[in-house]
Amino acid sequence: MLSKKRYCISLSKTILTEIFMQKTITPIDNTLYIERNYDGVKIEDTINSSLTAQKTWGNLEVKERVKLLANFVEDFLSRSDLVSEELSRQIGRPIAQAAGELKGFKERADYMLSIAEQKLANINVRKDDNFKSFIKRKALGVVFVIAPWNYPYLVAVNSIIPAMAAGNSVILKHSAQTPLCAEQLYQSAKKNLPKDVFNYLHLNHEDSLKIVSDKRINFVSFTGSVKAGYDVQKATQNKFIDMTLELGGKDPAYARYDCDLEKTVENLVDGSFFNSGQSCCGIERIYVDEKIYNNFLELFISKTYNYKLGNPLEKETNLGPVVKLSAAEFILKQINSAMDKGAKKMIDENKFIYPKEHKNYLIPQVLTNVNHDMNFMTEETFGPCVGIMKVRNENEAIKLMNDSPYGLTASIWTKDIEIAEEIGNKVETGTFYMNRCDYLDPALSWTGVKETGKGCSLSEVAYEKLTSPKSFHLRKEQ
Repeated sequence: MLSKKRYCISLSKTILTEIFMQKTITPIDNTLYIERNYDGVKIEDTINSSLTAQKTWGNLEVKERVKLLANFVEDFLSRSDLVSEELSRQIGRPIAQAAGELKGFKERADYMLSIAEQKLANINVRKDDNFKSFIKRKALGVVFVIAPWNYPYLVAVNSIIPAMAAGNSVILKHSAQTPLCAEQLYQSAKKNLPKDVFNYLHLNHEDSLKIVSDKRINFVSFTGSVKAGYDVQKATQNKFIDMTLELGGKDPAYARYDCDLEKTVENLVDGSFFNSGQSCCGIERIYVDEKIYNNFLELFISKTYNYKLGNPLEKETNLGPVVKLSAAEFILKQINSAMDKGAKKMIDENKFIYPKEHKNYLIPQVLTNVNHDMNFMTEETFGPCVGIMKVRNENEAIKLMNDSPYGLTASIWTKDIEIAEEIGNKVETGTFYMNRCDYLDPALSWTGVKETGKGCSLSEVAYEKLTSPKSFHLRKEQ
């Protein structure tokens, strides 16, 4: 038994560690993977150095910034094997699927860099021998990016590449679950970009909000929970800045009676369970026309059994654990609550072999006999489970798709593009898909409505958000 003195010393060390250090627990076996000191003491120096660096960086020609950023991207991707393993250990995604995130990183970065010169060019507004009039796009200054753990590179690239291409400097705060992602990006920035154009900090929630509220920060990009999103917005009330908030989601799909059943089910199974359902735009609820419901459900269940749940470092694994034990508990709580109200599980757990000693390995689950009186169908679950409901017609499907506080993406599965567009105009969502889901086209703005947030990233629209217009009206003759 510890003496009182030794106990107090031990307790003090524990408290200090919790205050000054963040810990990353790998979901593979729930052991400590990484420890990092919080960087709260570095905030002042980092903001000041970012400000100084931005002044020079913002004065470079766009073409020069694009060239340097392309080198930055190439350098980062050159470490893909190491990055893939680190990613798998940090978030539990199967290592065989890591290449997809890096491919998406390149696709988004390449597109935003390819349009930068054109979209950041001056806008000439008057053709007159006596006047020279144009709108110049000026960099905002310092951009603060708070990135999530579930797609740590894909989400981060949405903001950091266009922000820097537009002439801003960037401070990145990554999730405590994925600290190595920020460090890997910084390693490439240090080799290929001017000093302090890109910085990162490991921060707790309070220090993150401290930076958000700092008047030297000119734009904030945040991805996370609705509650944290409100905290971020509140922290900017002492200044006038724009921001991008990507928050919760409960993305729906509607399988119309005329869809290609095989392709529809194949895509929706993947959209529901990829990354263990931990995707902002993952499918969490499916509405199926009563004419095809039985066949749809039978095929969906059959394809769900194709998943191999297990250690994500093994190449044959295509479904890993959810990120935390607390996440698993929340998911199971939602499922059990739905079952108490009459929902039915369609997937037999006994048909899966997986490490049951670790409670965050969850089988992919399908619930039927569900309705919108259940939190499972209205609140974000963020796990490998999906609810499937039978609907009578399109009007019922639209009503149910809109019966949500969120609006990130929605999809329809049909052969009729005119019907798809008509329904898309009625569905409250940031992105509407036909015969596709859980995908982000960098040429389109990434945005949400309702409690999913505000603002946008990617597309040419992003460059409008990351710059401020400055008008020049120059009369040549006095």
